[in-house]
Amino acid sequence: MVKYPLSKPILLDNTVLSNLALVGQMGLVFHLWPDRVCMTRAVRGEYQRAVQEGLLPAYAWSDLPVVDMTAQENALAQTFSTRLGIGERSCLAIAHTRDTLFASDDADARTAAQKLGILVTGTLGILALAVRRELLPLSQANTLLMAMIAAGYRSPLYKLDTLVK
Repeated sequence: MVKYPLSKPILLDNTVLSNLALVGQMGLVFHLWPDRVCMTRAVRGEYQRAVQEGLLPAYAWSDLPVVDMTAQENALAQTFSTRLGIGERSCLAIAHTRDTLFASDDADARTAAQKLGILVTGTLGILALAVRRELLPLSQANTLLMAMIAAGYRSPLYKLDTLVK
């Protein structure tokens, strides 16, 4: 089980935002980490582009705070691989300099985070933590996961059972 830094922001990237929005579970992260979840301006831009294309609901993350990058973080983000989206690069830079948790399902972003020593989780970790904290019963979390998969989430698991033991 990952121990999260206390009183530090939790940075969500567009992959996690999209998965949770598609099943109407935006409130879940606010229950898990009150006053700590946020996104970067770049992530908001990625999400808004998907909204404009009709792929994601516009209302979903209107109340999610946006954290701004410092000049140092912006410079660091420019050094990361362009294989990563601008949202992932911005989250990685902030997570690295501020020692925060980064939530992403992007394999390249997760690998980069691990190389930088950044704590990382994703949609599966969020659902499993919600079950462990009794915010969701396992059966409902598994149903949500299947709905995410049906909506296009490429999950490595089809059930959360092994993650919540």
